[in-house]
Amino acid sequence: MISAASLPAAPRKGRLKQSLTRGVFGRGNKLSLDEMCREASRRGVLGFDLVRPEEFPTLKKYGLTPSMVQGGGQLTDNINHRENHAAIEPQIRRAIDESAKAGAPNVIILSGNRRGLSSEEGMENCVTFLKKVIPQAEDKGVTLCLELLNSKVNHPDYQCDHTAWGVEVCKRVGSPRMKLLYDIYHMQIMEGDIIRTIRDNFQYLAHFHTAGNPGRHEMDDTQEMNYRGIARAIADLGFQGFIAHEYTPLGDPLTSLDKTLELFDV
Repeated sequence: MISAASLPAAPRKGRLKQSLTRGVFGRGNKLSLDEMCREASRRGVLGFDLVRPEEFPTLKKYGLTPSMVQGGGQLTDNINHRENHAAIEPQIRRAIDESAKAGAPNVIILSGNRRGLSSEEGMENCVTFLKKVIPQAEDKGVTLCLELLNSKVNHPDYQCDHTAWGVEVCKRVGSPRMKLLYDIYHMQIMEGDIIRTIRDNFQYLAHFHTAGNPGRHEMDDTQEMNYRGIARAIADLGFQGFIAHEYTPLGDPLTSLDKTLELFDV
């Protein structure tokens, strides 16, 4: 069990704003959100990812930004199917409004699974939905972030599984408030060539998720990516958003977290 013993504050010295997800505290951990936020704040973390509006007060208590807010629908059933639009739209609109009130910069958007849709039809359905809600996001100063996920290992049939597909959605929506959540772990599985892809598509990337591959565990020398180099490349581009850690530790969660935060201090 993770101890919530007192630790001195450790302001981060790097250029990247780091954020966390619940998963970094270990599978089946018993910590409350309050305890997780306290541990994050003590380590100089600035944000907490994948939270709901009712959780914002807990983050505020510890000076953390809700760096990525839950949107609407289900991972497998979402905006690439028109029959889902009516149910998801009010959820997204509420998330935008609540995020704006709390100073939360981003709301997550999911494509959903193909379920037989062609790439073009799924894209057009996504664009149709996003064009309806993007004026509200623009008015409120909130960025909608379509998440890139792998369809090879973790999420079979998920439609937004390549950077080029997600970028084309952003181009068709045509708004500075429509960007991508670039999950490095997922795109390493689908595409590789991480640093070049980030550089070539940087204007469409608002947020990053991290984890080691294979396994989605710590970003150490047991996995195949040089995360120090990736972090430095992102920082060198002048990235002003959040990079959020979304791995499941195999070792002691707080020891792993300290090593991860240091790795991204570039």
